[in-house]
Parts: sequence; C-alpha cells; structure tokens
Amino acid sequence: MTKVSKRGFNENDKRWFSYKELTRLKKAQEEIEWLINREYKIEPVVNFVGDRYQFSLRQRDALKRAMCSEEKKLIRQSKKLPIDKISEGPIYIDGFNLIITLEVALSGGILIIGSDGNVRDLAGLRGTYKIIDKTDEALNLIGEFLNKYNAKEVMFYLDSPVSNSGNLKYKILDCAQNWEIKTEVELVNNADVILEKLDRVVSSDAAIIDKCISYLNVGRSIIEEYIKEANIVNLNK
Repeated sequence: MTKVSKRGFNENDKRWFSYKELTRLKKAQEEIEWLINREYKIEPVVNFVGDRYQFSLRQRDALKRAMCSEEKKLIRQSKKLPIDKISEGPIYIDGFNLIITLEVALSGGILIIGSDGNVRDLAGLRGTYKIIDKTDEALNLIGEFLNKYNAKEVMFYLDSPVSNSGNLKYKILDCAQNWEIKTEVELVNNADVILEKLDRVVSSDAAIIDKCISYLNVGRSIIEEYIKEANIVNLNK
C-alpha cells in the first residue's frame, strides 16, 4: 500500500510564514536583493541577514529559493518560453524537480514564488525519495496539462543515484499510457548536466535555467490551473 504522506509539510510553517513573519521576510528580501545586486554571494548574505532577524533555517531556505540578482532575473525571463510553445517540439523534464513540487502543492506544503517567477518547494529531499499517495495525482496532472497543450513528445530525466528513481520511472511510464504523448524516461547519473545544455527544458532549478537554452514554467502553470488550494508564499513586492 502506498504511504499516505504530506510532502514538504512542516507543522511550524504557520508560525514561520504568518502575516507578521511575512512582513519581516519581505523586508529581509529587500536587504538581500540590494546586496546581491552588488555582486555579494547569496549564501553568506542570507546567513548575515538571517542572523539579524533570527530566522529559522526554513525561513532562510525560503529566502534563498526566492532570490536572484536583477541580472539573473532578466536572463531567466529572456529564456522563458510561453506555455503554448509546448506543442512545437519535444520537451525535456527535470523529473524529480517537477514531480516533487507538485507533490508538495498537493500536500499543502509551503511553495515559494521566486523573484524570477518560478515556484519552488522547501521539501529538501537530498538523494532520498519515496513514492507517496500524491505521486499518482501529480503525474495525472502533468499528463492532463501536457495533453491540453498538445505536447507531442516528452523526455523525463531522473537522477539514478536518488533512491526509488527506478520505481518512479516505471510509475511515470505506467501513467503515461493514458497520455497519448510519446513519453520516455531516462535514468542518468546527473540530470542537471544534461538539462543545462538543452532547449525547451521543464525545470525551476536555478542552476539549470541559468544555463539551458530555453525553458517552460510548467510547474507554476499546473499549480495555477489545477491546485487552487496550494500554499503559496510570495515575498515579491
């Protein structure tokens, strides 16, 4: 039996992302933005500002995932393709990135809208992954969305060193039988290295979208269309 689980859910989030804390986080974001736009590195800046406000590790993680310099924001915006371009050729999906974000959205976990417009989760699964009761639902939403926008061909890349990547591969292929889309899943040693060289990538991973030729903001689009109850935190002005 598939485990019932809330991916990326933390019982302290109500306190850490309350109205009062969001006000402080937005103020901190302005200070961080000022510094990183002057070429200070984000990691020490978030630690410095986080210490000042005495933020939790989760709040600091949210700030890191929300922030990028103005220069990077413009580069990312220039690479972003409109969603209706999905039908114009194959798309290459950062499998764990997209699926985990949707599982978190379905679990009521916190999602952060970055200043670049991408949605990111705080699940922090470093090399470990388990299929949960939300996995099928996430995959069904991906299929429904891709069918709606007439996707012709999709390739999922999964990091093989991550636990249960093989099980997830077969689950994707099983669900994809209902999609009417040519679907392949590749287990690779490091998906980032492959995706960052490609065009028409689906990912919200900053390292990938900074280097890839172009990308589609599919995660945010699926959440906005199908998961209205998602717990989204927006620290942007």
